[in-house]
Amino acid sequence: MKKFTLPLSLSLVALAISAHVNAQDTNTDNHTITISVPEVALVDIEPAATKNITLGFTAPTEAGQPIVASPANTTLWLNYSSIKSVADPSRNVTVRLNALVPGIDIQVTAAAATGAGAGTLGTPSALITLSAADQTIISGIGSAYTGNGANNGHNLTYALAAGSGPGGVAAYADLQATATTVATVTYTISDN
Repeated sequence: MKKFTLPLSLSLVALAISAHVNAQDTNTDNHTITISVPEVALVDIEPAATKNITLGFTAPTEAGQPIVASPANTTLWLNYSSIKSVADPSRNVTVRLNALVPGIDIQVTAAAATGAGAGTLGTPSALITLSAADQTIISGIGSAYTGNGANNGHNLTYALAAGSGPGGVAAYADLQATATTVATVTYTISDN
């Protein structure tokens, strides 16, 4: 009986040692992390509650003088969020007007980005006289965000001018008296 117990005991010890050797950790180990980053292209005008503005003209008080445009409006801010795709390295924001107003040039200028944003913020273009065609107002946007709300992003300056003819969209001769005309300005962020 002793002969049988000893080989059985040795077999159990050998099995335990081999199991311990196979289960030992090494000096390195690893695992994977799956990461998902969504593509983002969002744009809005702030402050949202008061983004509809009114501009107009004042009649002259002296014969022979033109109408005078109201002061420029600087209350609106263009905000955007962008995560670019691998295929498209940058984005633009374009602006257009739904309909021209006879005799009136509506102009918009975007200032350089300010506020709480980060990333590759876009570069504003020069003054734009709005038309029915899309025109680039901000170019070269990468992965970036401007911050949300007023005082973040690009400050927009809107101004009216009685049509000047060459270089403008409208001509003074096309002006027509009207109590109110509503024009819609549309901003679109898109890949280049």
